[in-house]
Amino acid sequence: MTDNIPLQPVRHKKRHDNKRRDGCCPWSRCCGGGDFRPRTVWLGHPEKREQRYPRNVINNQKYNFFTFLPGVLFNQFKYFFNLYFLLLACSQFVNELRLGALYTYWVPLGFVLIITIVREAVEEMRCFLRDKEVNSQIYSKLSTRGTVKVKSSGIQVGDLIIVEKMYISTFFSTVFHHKGSCFLRTDQLDGETDWKLRLPVACTQRLPTAADLLQIRSFVYAEEPNIDIHNFIGTFTRIGLFDLEVNCLTKILFGALVVVSLVMVALQHFAGRWYLQIFRFLLLFSNIVPISLRVNLDMGKMVFSWMIKKDSKIPGTVVRASTFPEQLGRISYLLTDKTGTLTQNEMVFRRLHLGTVAYGMDSMDEVQSHVFSAYTQPPQDLQASRAPVATKVRKTISSRVHEAVKAIALVHNVTPVYESNGVTDQAEAEMHYEDTCRVYQASSPDEVSLVQWTESVGLTLVGRDQSSMQLRTPSGQILNFTILQIFPFTYESKRMGIIVRDESTGEITFYMKGADVVMAGIVQYNDWLEEECGNMAREGLRVLVVAKKSLTEEQYQDFEARYVQAKLSVHDRSLKVATVIESLEMEMELLCLTGVEDQLQADVRPTLEILRNAGIKVWMLTGDKLETATCTAKNAHLVTRNQDIHVFRPVTTRSEAHLELNAFRRKHDCALVISGDSLEVCLKYYEYEFMELACQCPAVVCCRCAPTQKAQIVRLLQERTGKLTCAVGDGGNDVSMIQEADCGVGVEGKEGKQASLAADFSITQFKHLGRLLMVHGRNSYKRSAALSQFVIHRSLCISTMQAVFSSVFYFASVPLYQGFLIIGYSTIYTMFPVFSLVLDKDVKSEVAMLYPELYKDLLKGRPLSFKTFLIWVLISIYQGSIIMYGALLLFESEFVHIVAISFTSLILTELLMVALTVQTWHWLMIVAELLSLACYIASLVFLHEFIDVYFIATLSFVWKVTAITLVSCLPLYILKYLRRRFSPPSYSKLTS
Repeated sequence: MTDNIPLQPVRHKKRHDNKRRDGCCPWSRCCGGGDFRPRTVWLGHPEKREQRYPRNVINNQKYNFFTFLPGVLFNQFKYFFNLYFLLLACSQFVNELRLGALYTYWVPLGFVLIITIVREAVEEMRCFLRDKEVNSQIYSKLSTRGTVKVKSSGIQVGDLIIVEKMYISTFFSTVFHHKGSCFLRTDQLDGETDWKLRLPVACTQRLPTAADLLQIRSFVYAEEPNIDIHNFIGTFTRIGLFDLEVNCLTKILFGALVVVSLVMVALQHFAGRWYLQIFRFLLLFSNIVPISLRVNLDMGKMVFSWMIKKDSKIPGTVVRASTFPEQLGRISYLLTDKTGTLTQNEMVFRRLHLGTVAYGMDSMDEVQSHVFSAYTQPPQDLQASRAPVATKVRKTISSRVHEAVKAIALVHNVTPVYESNGVTDQAEAEMHYEDTCRVYQASSPDEVSLVQWTESVGLTLVGRDQSSMQLRTPSGQILNFTILQIFPFTYESKRMGIIVRDESTGEITFYMKGADVVMAGIVQYNDWLEEECGNMAREGLRVLVVAKKSLTEEQYQDFEARYVQAKLSVHDRSLKVATVIESLEMEMELLCLTGVEDQLQADVRPTLEILRNAGIKVWMLTGDKLETATCTAKNAHLVTRNQDIHVFRPVTTRSEAHLELNAFRRKHDCALVISGDSLEVCLKYYEYEFMELACQCPAVVCCRCAPTQKAQIVRLLQERTGKLTCAVGDGGNDVSMIQEADCGVGVEGKEGKQASLAADFSITQFKHLGRLLMVHGRNSYKRSAALSQFVIHRSLCISTMQAVFSSVFYFASVPLYQGFLIIGYSTIYTMFPVFSLVLDKDVKSEVAMLYPELYKDLLKGRPLSFKTFLIWVLISIYQGSIIMYGALLLFESEFVHIVAISFTSLILTELLMVALTVQTWHWLMIVAELLSLACYIASLVFLHEFIDVYFIATLSFVWKVTAITLVSCLPLYILKYLRRRFSPPSYSKLTS
């Protein structure tokens, strides 16, 4: 016999392509592939399965043993510049284009590839270890021998597993919308017919054409396939703003490479096989485009990410996108959620309002007294009915307080859980309802705070299951209630209800609580609800309206019959169910208002002050009421005391929006508070004007803001200002905003880890954001800029020397340095000192936090602007020319003397330039400098093919190299000293 439960078949969408999807591979049916078909699963007997199923193993690795090397190489050479260097190396197999030994070009390329392969191998190993950890999780399996432990990887189809969460999957109905967004509906899965918005990756939608997707350096990482349609973990990675700037400079260098090569051939009057000469010069000056730039920056980002993770002052911080550390140094707009981000998401009960009387924290003892008297006084007799009027009034208030507390103790989804404390057995604790072992569990902290409050005033929730609930009175009596129906809270309904039967009296009562905007139309007419809700919201309290309705047995039976019939409907089930429930939600008795307060996170005020002084404008986007959001903004000092607040009046038409914008335009240095509905109207008719005014405000608060609006605001800020944005949130409703922003920061809070997993950076507290931006963001950007400049300088110096050398010798395409010299120059001789700049810092972290104004200097991008790039180009040309002309002028008789003098001067110049640039010495920097110098001196013994070993031991060699090095470096040091003396940078004033 089967239960009469209607089941809807899962209808799969037809595929309109010819690609096979038979399982894990096109030639195998090991995964139960082929056409979708029903299956018969014998519970607890996986050996009886009718077909093979894949192992229950998670594998997040991009490659396997056989595809690792080909895959890594393909991913490297599919980009232009890497392919360019590969072609340069391959060209040396052509005799007419060969400029020296093959290893001259293949060793640097191989070195870069080895670094990349090692990095990928480390990432693959991390994935393997994470997968192993997940696959090794222990679960409880039911078997004929009882409950046994089994690893996740050992679970088979048919096993009976004790799980805490169950996920189901189906296909979606999908509608695509403009700007790349799409709406999907999951009615075949969970009966919800509302369309859910899904947003695209922002930067892809700003590209001119779809073909440009192939031109950006980006990749997508997606988690393993799973059957949970509500969660997806994936990352889209592109070159950040800093990477785009470096990429632009690299293109300029490539253009310079082509121009120099053409000029050299033109000065030869295009004689002979000039086209071959062009290719030879392209090879000869290939150092202009530094092959090691990308690998240096990538390694630098890995170091910056490691520093963030290891910072003991921001424990628990996780870097999920290691390509963005330097982005943190140039944030102009910070968009933050309120609940759980600026506040702790730990609710504290503050106010009980009955209409005629209100109870605050200082008068909760009166509430406790009323509850105590309601359960301890004997039944009223005839003599009590003749009591004075004052006594009747007092009893009426006592009765109202009792009814309100009782309703709050019943209308919720909280479950008390009894944990063993090591002394008391768990089952025994649950049987005796021991207070010391009880913990409340619920999906919302609001509900827990309400139940904890009812416990504090004497009515305690001590037990609950799916069909019953137990309350304990102040006298120790247990009240039993049967749960007849429960209507959970949803974001659409903004309310929840429950129907219970009191086992002692048989009374059936329908309790409901919800937001005032929906409850106002459900409760009986009153003249105080709207006013008091506004008053409590202005105090920063989150308000809930509590109501009840008594039902007779006949009324409930009639409702239940209609409710069951609606749930059995095959078509429009959700609509019919909602209609039946709404038939009960009429003329309910208003019991009370409850006000809970969300405490501010630790150090929110000083953190917001730091961000404000750093030139970062903070926008708070929240779904709370206008009054609550405004109060929180004031309490958190998002709006300073000397700033006015302009509350944007509700507007619904174009003319109203026009008048309100004109009124707002007349305000100066004024914070803006606007609701989501008004914001939508303004953006519809006056998008440009509104954004222009809003961006001038020191702070903006958007209340009643939907998740899609949060993402829209981020996108508009990016489009209108061109500045970098950072979004901070802790809940699933913040994910769209976090993913839309240039830098997304997730706070691990009570609302789960959805925001944390979707973000580029994950922090445990909002106050850590100050150090993340002021210290790590600032240092990462300045260090990346210095590193890229020195890598470019290193390449331009040797390219300038090559150009001078070729010009002197009648524009011949002959290399100045060959073999190991050209390889060692960019590796063991200069790599470590240059890369050690990732440890440099201009001020201590304490100073950076104390003077956030230092962060403002980075917002204009000066450390890596075209101006600084041009300065470093001129420095490179100057030093390269001095070294080469000096060597040509001072050499004696043999060509090898030119090589010895110029190359030694070049190495010393590079080491000195690093030393002159360092602001704060780290012991590893000193080691890098001395190690590189020692490596060069030691290698001279083996470089007799290129350098005269006897000549470098003479005094003549020493003074010539010293003179050339001083001429190349001393003027720059003098200029730097004069600049710091008469026009010092802001940080030098703090360090002096």
